[in-house]
Amino acid sequence: MTTLIKDLNQGVLCLSLNRPDKYNAFNREMALALQEALAEAHENDAVRAVVLTGEGKAFCSGQDLGEAIDPNGPGLDGILNEHYNPLVRLMRSCMKPIVVVVNGVAAGAGANLALLGDIVLASEHATFIQAFANIGLVPDTGGTWTLPRLVGPGRASAWMMLGDKITAQEAQAAGMIYRVYPAVDLHEAAMQMAQRLAQSPTKAFALSKQALNASVYHGLSDQLELERRLQNEAGSSQDFQEGVQAFLEKRRPEFKGK
Repeated sequence: MTTLIKDLNQGVLCLSLNRPDKYNAFNREMALALQEALAEAHENDAVRAVVLTGEGKAFCSGQDLGEAIDPNGPGLDGILNEHYNPLVRLMRSCMKPIVVVVNGVAAGAGANLALLGDIVLASEHATFIQAFANIGLVPDTGGTWTLPRLVGPGRASAWMMLGDKITAQEAQAAGMIYRVYPAVDLHEAAMQMAQRLAQSPTKAFALSKQALNASVYHGLSDQLELERRLQNEAGSSQDFQEGVQAFLEKRRPEFKGK
């Protein structure tokens, strides 16, 4: 059975983590399959937006601990170097907008993977758990970078040290995720949002993502200079020309992501 289900339809690549009997816990096969799919999405002009979700009752319960403690396995250092750190970099550098759809529990590495999405949606029944403290580990998968920037260092520190279960509603109120939907409406709402993104100026989204990534390192002057450079690049795109022409002609623009 494949550990990652892929479906490309009308410009939206839907990626579903597929180890439902293990609550979609990551093993090497699934991590590498997701890396490959994200790298392909980055390069494939037919992909305009990506949806990442999980099969079954969970989004992702984190690392498969059986693999982590296997004396013949990669060990924690190998898992981070080969599995999670490349995934973090791919998620944040992918030129296509990524909608993460948290359909159930997101724990440990699964919770932090979800936070790397450009837009994060969740079922009303979803929960987020910084489960690392429960087994004596440090938060990884970019969590110590993303979570304090989303909810503030005080709340991030408490959640990471206490390992509390955070409801979808609490996550939305804290600014950790974008929106919560009833479970029966989640998939349709996510696909509608992804289709909207796929029909939008994705070239500009990619440049915006670069600016957002850099903003945590830059002072205001450096960020203004980066905005100027990226705006010049956006202004030379076909999408900008189409957007202006459509505005003048009072019609809906047909963006191509170029």
